[in-house]
Amino acid sequence: MHFFHFFMPQNFSIYTALNSYKYLILISYVNVKKYDVFTFKKLKSGGEMEKEIIVYDRFSCSNCADENSLDFDFTMAFQPIINCQTQQVYGYEALVRGLNNESAYSIISKVNDDNRYLFDQLCRVKAISLAAQLKLDSILSINFLPKAIYKPERCIRTTLEAADKYGFPTNKIMFEFTEVEKFEDVSIVKNILEYYSKLGFITAIDDFGSGYAGLGLLANFQTNIAKFDMDLIRNIEQDKTRQSIIRNCLNMFRELNITPLAEGIETVEEMNWLKEAGIELMQGYLFARPGFESLPKVDFSIFDHAKNIE
Repeated sequence: MHFFHFFMPQNFSIYTALNSYKYLILISYVNVKKYDVFTFKKLKSGGEMEKEIIVYDRFSCSNCADENSLDFDFTMAFQPIINCQTQQVYGYEALVRGLNNESAYSIISKVNDDNRYLFDQLCRVKAISLAAQLKLDSILSINFLPKAIYKPERCIRTTLEAADKYGFPTNKIMFEFTEVEKFEDVSIVKNILEYYSKLGFITAIDDFGSGYAGLGLLANFQTNIAKFDMDLIRNIEQDKTRQSIIRNCLNMFRELNITPLAEGIETVEEMNWLKEAGIELMQGYLFARPGFESLPKVDFSIFDHAKNIE
């Protein structure tokens, strides 16, 4: 009798594996974090019963690639990050979208404590698989949820498996994080980022200067890149206060060996001021809007136009 039929989600690959046994009787089932532990009695060839324990990793790369693992599905859009000094694409940020290009909010609003870990893992797999399919040969920036990670060395395994499976170099993956809620234990994030750095990943703090993504975090750990929040750089060419804040942050970044990145650039004037201040990496609608499941091209003639209005 296959008692596990009553509770076993049929999208799990173990369902097929267990179903290959003819005489299995479930004794117990325990869920530990992302593992399902099944204890069965199995009929031996001599007619005796023996105990068998099967441990199933629900969120391995193969299972995270299963689009039915969540009760909602999503895909990715990609927005270029520009190096204004070399006038080349530095990389692309993967941004969550609905299957019909619905907003990121429409998807993220469905994330809760029960599915946060799986969603985080699925985002990584989808971003890497799509980037490989689109033949991305620059940096791939992936957002991650620090509160979804309980042990860095285990949670990064899905990323490494996906990179290997789809042939995407791990040294071209950047992990960026932000958090609207205050961390109860900053050391958790520090451990995550330090571990990612040891593996050769690029790390970044997103929305620097907004919410809790600020000086308090940098006092405890430093990422490779800090992305200025768009509210800080909006109309910066006209705002002396914002200019002072950015200049002082840039001085601090130089001392800490952190590369600045300005996001949300919408005007040539903003770009010119930030470039003059020493920021090379930029991102925003001025260069390209996110491409739905595509890598949008950048019209670099914008830099010729910028020279005319400096």
